[in-house]
Parts: sequence; structure tokens; C-alpha cells
Amino acid sequence: MLALNAVDADPGHGGAGFCTEEREQLCEYIVLTLGEHGVDVAALAARKGIGRSEITDDWRDW
Repeated sequence: MLALNAVDADPGHGGAGFCTEEREQLCEYIVLTLGEHGVDVAALAARKGIGRSEITDDWRDW
């Protein structure tokens, strides 16, 4: 996640290393990967009282 933050912040990309569609694709990939490893993303989010998209907020700047 931190490496993705670095790409997004790279001045060579004009401060926007990912477009909205790419961000959505990355988030879906993360959710799918967690699911493949036995993590119930919806249940995890519910236990924390947050939405699915908020799970990565502690580490994600984009």
C-alpha cells in the first residue's frame, strides 16, 4: 500500500498517479485477494464499524 502511495505522489504523474477507475480496480483487487486468503471483508468492515472501502484508509493516501 505504501508503495502505491509513492506512485500516486510522484511529481512525474502530476500528483495523480492513478485515475478514479484505476483506484477502483486496485481496491477491488485488494478485496479479492483478501477473500482468496480467507478474509471476509464485509464481516471485517462490520466488526470495525466501517465501510468496505475504508479498510485500507490507515495506510492509503489515494
